[in-house]
Amino acid sequence: MEKKTVWESYSAKDKKEMEKLCGEYKAFLTRGKTERLCTSMTVEMAEAAGYKDIKELIAKGRSLKAGDKVYAVNMNKMVALFRIGKEPLEKGMAILGAHIDSPRIDVKQNPLYEDNGFAYLDTHYYGGIKKYQWVTIPLAIHGVVVRKDGKVINISIGEEENEPVFCITDLLIHLSADNMEKKASKVIEGENLDILFGSIPFTDKKKEEKETKEAVRKNVLKLLKDKYGIEEEDLSSAELEVVPAGPARDSGLDSSMVLGYGQDDRICAFTSLKAMLNVEKSDHTACCLLVDKEEIGSVGATGMRSRFFENTVAELLDLAGGHDELKLRRCLANSRMLSSDVSAAFDPLYASAYEKKNSAYFGKGLVFNKFTGSRGKSGSNDANPEFIARIRRVLDDAGVAYQTAELGKVDVGGGGTIAYIMALYGMEVIDCGVAILNMHAPWEIASKADVYEAVRGYEAFLKGIF
Repeated sequence: MEKKTVWESYSAKDKKEMEKLCGEYKAFLTRGKTERLCTSMTVEMAEAAGYKDIKELIAKGRSLKAGDKVYAVNMNKMVALFRIGKEPLEKGMAILGAHIDSPRIDVKQNPLYEDNGFAYLDTHYYGGIKKYQWVTIPLAIHGVVVRKDGKVINISIGEEENEPVFCITDLLIHLSADNMEKKASKVIEGENLDILFGSIPFTDKKKEEKETKEAVRKNVLKLLKDKYGIEEEDLSSAELEVVPAGPARDSGLDSSMVLGYGQDDRICAFTSLKAMLNVEKSDHTACCLLVDKEEIGSVGATGMRSRFFENTVAELLDLAGGHDELKLRRCLANSRMLSSDVSAAFDPLYASAYEKKNSAYFGKGLVFNKFTGSRGKSGSNDANPEFIARIRRVLDDAGVAYQTAELGKVDVGGGGTIAYIMALYGMEVIDCGVAILNMHAPWEIASKADVYEAVRGYEAFLKGIF
């Protein structure tokens, strides 16, 4: 079933609105390179739109009514927004759920060492990456260091023009004959993804003599102490993430695409958030849920498997007139959700990995994946056709472009989202997002048109899915 690209139907007004939206999106990608930064930006945008922290309402004994807008934050890495509808919460919510963590490189808890005049940071990669893609590119470091006295020190190095960037070195081609014979998965080993951190030895000016033992490491520690007030021991209570340095940018001679880090899944997080903030009225409660840890299985206190979402909904019910377990179960079971996550765009250079008629394409709108998982649908949420039909009707009525796809050929593809976790409550869920190229690479590519259609589609879902 062939579908035309939306570029052929866009008016001058559509293109102007699309460019404005994508300008905001590029700024979101550039600033929000970690889940903490994304959460902070989300709260900033939500508060500007009139959302209130649910903790304040609870503390003041306030009740909720239709039209109220609230948000809840979990450990600065997970956030949920709710706009209360006219219908009782137990009749269900319209939910947009995306994740804000992305593949990256994390700094270990005992990271700093010196080897032959170089200081390094030892690392552990996070999520599924091709390790060889992360060498020889400029890198930035973002995160927090928490001292024993409780002071949180925010770290951001490598994004401004006057700041240094970091790098993981690679063996020069002239000496790589043996290395080039290795499998791609073995060319760069995980333990060799260490950050080159410094090379100047420390000199004690008072003694006017040069240090001889681990002098470079000592100099790095002095710089950390002088600039940030950090001792080496403080790195054991740090969360430092290494990501590609530099801003998201237009891509292509026609500027039709966006090139940026972390578009899996911040492209869906941003478009879900924009839709949530744009839609002011609906009969049922609307929710935008942005979560952490999806790239490593949705585990931990800030992943979708945690009880944060369920606990927050229980608090909503209590503020809306009284909570009991049955109302909570009814609310979750009666909800309808788009698991907003990216899909793989068809890449003609690697056509053998795709099945063309069941692939996603740039410029053809939102992508629906009825199921994910791998091979025989293992680990998949398989959406119900009745729910899909309802979504089709809603999007067609709103004039939103959309397509259906699978993640590559049956015996080649595979992947997972948060959809199956939410489906455990008995709610209707389907994966729905934007197609991207270079998924999980340091730099990913998306179509501007698909960003625009995603916001339009998510708005239509929030307004009309019930």
